[in-house]
Amino acid sequence: MTYQDILYDVTDQIATITLHRPDKLNAFTRRMQEEMLDAFDTIDRDDDVRAVIITGAGRAFCAGADLSAGATAFDARSAQSWTGGGSPFNADGTANYADPSIRDSGGLLTLRIFECLKPVIAAVNGPAVGIGATMLLPMDIRLSSSSAQFGFVFARRGVVPEAASSWFLPRIVPISKALEWCCTGRIFGAAEALDGGLVRSIHEPDDLLRAAYAIAAEIRDHSAPVSVALVRQLLWRVPVAQHPMAAHRIDSRLMLDRGMSADAREGIASFFEKRNAVYVDRVSADMPGSYPWWSDSESNW
Repeated sequence: MTYQDILYDVTDQIATITLHRPDKLNAFTRRMQEEMLDAFDTIDRDDDVRAVIITGAGRAFCAGADLSAGATAFDARSAQSWTGGGSPFNADGTANYADPSIRDSGGLLTLRIFECLKPVIAAVNGPAVGIGATMLLPMDIRLSSSSAQFGFVFARRGVVPEAASSWFLPRIVPISKALEWCCTGRIFGAAEALDGGLVRSIHEPDDLLRAAYAIAAEIRDHSAPVSVALVRQLLWRVPVAQHPMAAHRIDSRLMLDRGMSADAREGIASFFEKRNAVYVDRVSADMPGSYPWWSDSESNW
């Protein structure tokens, strides 16, 4: 795919996705969504990519959905708002909730980021509003510029938080804070985002990407790629289990599988030999037989 609304680069085993509609404050379009989905597919296939950084071009991260269609921008009766090639309506005009075309485009993106096999770091360089805020939630580490602002503004637009954010946000910040931000729909600054737990740290604009790349480089230089891929899925998926026995079953199987791996032998050898490890197992070929351990509960989608 030829990219128009994003830039994609891989340097020193770190992929960078830059939202690239600076004249529109990187407002989210269907094309941007499709390009980001394609980029994440490329990232998962490329064993040379060890970490991902997402940022925005210009003075914004993402100012939200492109509302150039006006008052009907969210109206499913407008063909351009459909996700797939079908129709979200039955012949009598009632909503067909089972049709895949009903799926929210932001949710398709956040679920793809959630499923990524590489760690994802957000470098929020400016305003992140609407989908610009919710797309951050499945990213693993979020860094903010001191000039960034955030807003879960959906209630102020007569809609609801999308992109599966009702699942992600309360797992990142306290439920009372999630409710405050979503019910008021107000814009808030980097300091409040840090205090609420939405971002890891605040940086001056010129230092933001440098800090993000430093974290990515630490992962690249010291951690086994297959282990990182499994850690990411464990920590996102297991905390919603009803009993710790679920975690015990899963990590016991993964420890059995990975304990027999070349990476485990190398990790121990490098520790005793006081040198950097050289891991040979690859995400594309060496994921354990016990992975994945979950099933899709929405099989019709």
